[in-house]
Amino acid sequence: MTGTSDNPLRSQVAVEDTWNLSSLFANDDEWAKGLQQFEELIHGFAGFVGRLSESAEVLADCLTHDCRVDRLAERVGVYASLKTSEDQGNSDYQGFVAKYYSIATKAGQAASFIRPEILSIPQERLTEFLKSPALEPYKLLVERVNRFRAHTLSQPEEKLLAMQGEMAQTASKTFRQLNDADLKFGKVTNEKGVEQELTNASFSSFLLSPDRAVRKTAFKQYYSQFAAHENTLASTLAGSIHGDVYYARARNYTSARESSLFADNVPVSVYDNLIAAVRKHLPAVHRYFDMRRRKMKLEDIHHYDTYVPILADRQTHHTWDQAVEVVIASLQPLGTDYCSVLESGLRGRWCDRYPNQGKRSGAFSSGAYDGDPYILMNYKPSVLNDVFTLTHEAGHSMHTYYSTQSQPFQYYSYTIFVAEVASTFNEQLLAKYLIDRTSSKEERAALINHEVDSIRATIVRQTMFAEFEKITHAMAESGEPLTVASMKSVYRELLEAYFGPGFSIDEELSLECFRIPHFYNAFYVYKYATGLSAAIALSRKVLNGGEQDLQNYMGFLKGGCSKDPLDLLKGAGVDMNQPEPVEIALSEFSKLVHELDELI
Repeated sequence: MTGTSDNPLRSQVAVEDTWNLSSLFANDDEWAKGLQQFEELIHGFAGFVGRLSESAEVLADCLTHDCRVDRLAERVGVYASLKTSEDQGNSDYQGFVAKYYSIATKAGQAASFIRPEILSIPQERLTEFLKSPALEPYKLLVERVNRFRAHTLSQPEEKLLAMQGEMAQTASKTFRQLNDADLKFGKVTNEKGVEQELTNASFSSFLLSPDRAVRKTAFKQYYSQFAAHENTLASTLAGSIHGDVYYARARNYTSARESSLFADNVPVSVYDNLIAAVRKHLPAVHRYFDMRRRKMKLEDIHHYDTYVPILADRQTHHTWDQAVEVVIASLQPLGTDYCSVLESGLRGRWCDRYPNQGKRSGAFSSGAYDGDPYILMNYKPSVLNDVFTLTHEAGHSMHTYYSTQSQPFQYYSYTIFVAEVASTFNEQLLAKYLIDRTSSKEERAALINHEVDSIRATIVRQTMFAEFEKITHAMAESGEPLTVASMKSVYRELLEAYFGPGFSIDEELSLECFRIPHFYNAFYVYKYATGLSAAIALSRKVLNGGEQDLQNYMGFLKGGCSKDPLDLLKGAGVDMNQPEPVEIALSEFSKLVHELDELI
């Protein structure tokens, strides 16, 4: 098996091209024993119910048991998930996942008393508990639970909120069913004259077509379905927003945004600084769109012209071993230990490398505290972006590796706020490595075009989404109606601001606000923008700085969740409380746009 365009059965894939999950369990029989042990451990919670206020020692013993259960549960769950990812049609492994979730649900119910019991301990008594050596390993964990004291209601009120859980998912479930199942977009003939199904998944592929007529047809045809269902879509999105506002008010937060950011201990000023910094640099984004229009020889530029590479895709080819070689070479600034560990994993069996029938699409990194940090790929040697995907997922895996090596179980799992930093940091190093070693102006331009579009998509576009979430939630909180017209109007104003006066904004594009799944998990997308901003700033420090800058970054990778996200990043060398990291990233964007303009 050499990773060709063939799509073999799982049984036909060479063993050396698959991951080796024995660091989790030696085989399926051992997994079954682990599952049984997991179920048996659940009974241990019963002895702690109603006793957590007795003493610091009892509370510590309960938390020790909880960590033991969670640690085994993680290993059992990751194994089942990864086996299912190999071939999603394998009913045996589907059964593994179902068995795991059934027991995990029981475990969650059995442990559900811990948080409310901690919060019911009088503050003075809990303060005394935290002085005990017995609770030292869990002091930060308890303090984090205690932060929610002011936002935790009485037991009857909490029960009522919990009973609403299924109902609260109605808006997002309705959207998913409509978007993923009921909307039918028809077929579009591609640039090769082949008729293809237009779906949510294939829409982006059509926007990459070098034939503008194909791009335009796909765009118009796709959004016609959203126009036909705009009232239903507006109603479901409004319902989700009102739900966010309701739960924030019920828990005594000043706003839905504050409620969402509270868990990471991130002030809303970080969110506002991001929006302000991006808006300050929008003229550079507008210049990029005009440059793209000129280089593509277009009279006017539309949204469907912004994804296709300005230059025709260049032919590239990297075998797996060549991709690993390039990735490791680009990461040399991170030191010998980082590179040797990663190379061993990538050339060994951390990775499930190539596509096979039934395999989960895309790519991800997934590991457990007691196991290797595995990577799923669907690697294609002819796709340069797959090399970037490999280093991205490797960044996640090495973040996991260093966190498990340096932190106890309860503090190793890093939050989403910092997760994308380690992965996009690696992409930055790979991009610089490839750009510095290009052999032609065209090759350099293609790589810079890739970087420019990456920053635009991750920082600028996600910030526009974040601003839409901020405005619409504020509207709901002040009693303004959320209707088709009002939400489209807000989104249209944002499109005009972010794309600029020289951009031709199709009427259909205002409907985009009704098709973004992340809007049903509000105040999440800003983390993509802050993550890449931090990664760009940190990569410049490591590349241009000294040994201390490298050690600061490695300390971040080893930090897990032993500090709050902003403190971890500050220790690495970037202060996300200030606008500077975003300013640095967008200044880099402006420089790249200028060079790209000169190159082509």
